[in-house]
Amino acid sequence: VQLQASGGGLVQAGGSLRLSCVASGRTFSNYDMAWFRQAPGKEREFVAGIIRNGINTNYADSVRGRFTISRDNGKNTMYLQMNSLKPEDTAVYHCAANEEFYAGPRTWKYDYWGQGTLVTVSS
Repeated sequence: VQLQASGGGLVQAGGSLRLSCVASGRTFSNYDMAWFRQAPGKEREFVAGIIRNGINTNYADSVRGRFTISRDNGKNTMYLQMNSLKPEDTAVYHCAANEEFYAGPRTWKYDYWGQGTLVTVSS
């Protein structure tokens, strides 16, 4: 499956953005998905995950209550609604997929990765 992330940009602290990840090449509903992010000079970190049924979700403590992950299997698309953004949310956001019924933080569980979209939050 190929993944294409989009929706990043420059936003002021307290603002909102919605990221999208479009999948192609395989049946999207067979994959469990997640968002990761990587800030300059830091390791890639888990943001949120969602199981293929679209019901079971998982969030990093740093974003819980501010970010919402969702998916539309009919549109082959996953979303990340980001509200109350903070400067520390600045990073390149990547979407990832696996077929193991897994939507957690272990990067090695994900076999497919998108190229990333840059989110910059100014103070």
